[in-house]
Amino acid sequence: MTDVDGAAPGVVRDALGSRDPFPGTAGFAGELDGKLVRDVLGRRPVFSDRESPESWSFDPTALRAPVAVPAGHVRDGATERAVWSLPDPEPSAHQDALAAVRDAVRASVRSVDADGVAVAFSGGVDSAVVAAGVPDAPLYVAGFEGCHDVAAAREAAAAMNRDLRVVDLGHEDLRRAVPEIVRATGRRNPMDVQIALPLFLVAERVAADGYDRLAVGQGADELFGGYAKVVDPATDDRVDADTVRGARRETVLTLPDQLERDVLTLRAAGVEPVAPLLHDRVVDVAGRLPADCIATPDERKVALRRAADGLVPESVRAADKKAVQYGTYVSRELDRLARQAGFKRRMDNHVGKYVESLLTEG
Repeated sequence: MTDVDGAAPGVVRDALGSRDPFPGTAGFAGELDGKLVRDVLGRRPVFSDRESPESWSFDPTALRAPVAVPAGHVRDGATERAVWSLPDPEPSAHQDALAAVRDAVRASVRSVDADGVAVAFSGGVDSAVVAAGVPDAPLYVAGFEGCHDVAAAREAAAAMNRDLRVVDLGHEDLRRAVPEIVRATGRRNPMDVQIALPLFLVAERVAADGYDRLAVGQGADELFGGYAKVVDPATDDRVDADTVRGARRETVLTLPDQLERDVLTLRAAGVEPVAPLLHDRVVDVAGRLPADCIATPDERKVALRRAADGLVPESVRAADKKAVQYGTYVSRELDRLARQAGFKRRMDNHVGKYVESLLTEG
């Protein structure tokens, strides 16, 4: 049997035969000729049942004991093998690398089918570049009153002359959404829940407004060096590598776990994610960036910002952003709810205990 999500079966068969990790897709997963496959970055998840390996699903809640197929692997019943691995090519020359990223990023965002699509928009360069590819799509941002992301999104949307729809969050939204996210993703730890909450609540509104696809900027921080720990990794104990390229590769290798959470969250809210910055053409050229095109002490995501020059306003191209759980105040307010419910900060994992309490209430 064959049921592949994200790519034509023939493309995946060819990629299996050649072991090409970048066959020109935005990720794929599913059953191919009786075996389960998942692309090298795990951009689309697929699961089999630990107790009944012949049973599988794109939705882990449909299985009794779901186990994700690892990124880059083929699973045949109870056995699996790695087929694709993330390349680690030599860096290209500075100007060649920047030009390649510019071409790949612009081609990817402009190839997004605008039918039924909205854009998750924080006002940073990642989401602005994605939004530029679909100029008639509405932009959505979620957050609590006074938060960074809503203010930044309003300024950026005005600069881009775009329609912005703000999803105002309240405590009841968090209480209601936490159990739904945990059920959909199987994730209970506070960080995963905090990151998923804004995505879920934006996607809910997008679906309610009649859109069935949500374009997101996922992957940009990992591929292009958006994290502070990439700037001077030799002195940063958050990474094992001691070079910018090595630290960036470490962050890219975290994507399969993150994307599984994000895709399942968005699907649970009723939309299908579209992530043009994670297309093979972008991943391939990003992997060839020299260190000074990734991050310097003065600038992060150097190549992506150069690619955005002329595509988005300068104020947006240069804008910094906060992690979504902080920029929306979701982390702060979930902590507040935990303390109001009696889970004080002096307790070990007080927010996690609060999350568990919401599950038992449900």
